[in-house]
Amino acid sequence: MRSAFPALQSRDYRLFLSGQLISLVGTWMQTVAQSWLVYRLTGSAALLGLIGFASQIPVFLLSPLGGVVADRANRRRVLIGTQSAMMVLAFVLAAITLAGTVKVWHLFVLGSLLGVANAFDIPARQAFVIEMVGSREHLLNAIALNSSMVNGARVAGPAVAGVVVAAVGEGWCFLINAISYVAVIGALAAMQVKPRRAHDAAVSAWESIVEGFQFGIRTAPVRALLLLLGLVSLMGMPYTVLMPVFADRVLHGGAHTYGLLLSMSGIGALAGAMSLTPARRPTKRCGPPAEPARQPAIVGRLWNTS
Repeated sequence: MRSAFPALQSRDYRLFLSGQLISLVGTWMQTVAQSWLVYRLTGSAALLGLIGFASQIPVFLLSPLGGVVADRANRRRVLIGTQSAMMVLAFVLAAITLAGTVKVWHLFVLGSLLGVANAFDIPARQAFVIEMVGSREHLLNAIALNSSMVNGARVAGPAVAGVVVAAVGEGWCFLINAISYVAVIGALAAMQVKPRRAHDAAVSAWESIVEGFQFGIRTAPVRALLLLLGLVSLMGMPYTVLMPVFADRVLHGGAHTYGLLLSMSGIGALAGAMSLTPARRPTKRCGPPAEPARQPAIVGRLWNTS
């Protein structure tokens, strides 16, 4: 396993991978259960879209600031903080749902707060990979393993959520997700990551954000990735928001049908990620361009998402 997956030689990365896998299954369970809960309460496709917007717009607006924080702060501590905040939000959602008092406005508020946490969690988590692996030679393998883990959870989580929602209701999915955060928080707490060089504090946060956008505009591969991710996010991924409507009105199914549909959408992505997982030495065209200038966290994270 270590020869085929050299990133697993790092104890910290093994901890991260195992903790994240458990947590991401819970996250996908909550995603499925929340969408189905909104549709069950309102029957409105418009509200499904609006709640999806409320949970994602904070990520769009605040991610540049999250990148600055990831550059300047201890990333492990940032992740422990964001994951703890997400766990609290999941417990609150589970409590009000199981008590039968949940309202649509609760989902708007909690979704927006979750988006704020994600805006700081995503840049720090993706930048933290290089610290855990410790070797740039193993970075490509670590990224591919991380993508495989994400898409594996994307297959398992919705399928399990569909069964749980159909059997006992959405609240139990929220509760399972809240408990699953213990795994990743425990893994982060157990890590022994070497301290990295502190960021130059002489540059203001605003200057760092501007520098990040300038880097993305003038660097052709990053610019291409920004356009690609933007188009896919705008024109492709929104189909998941309307999946409950499709499962109910077109296929005449229930929560289990919805969960199965989302699981199937993850199988192709998992196969693609697995094809990149075997160890290989990255060439000059695989990864960030070798420039002497520092890559800002706001755009350097794109290499991990690609």
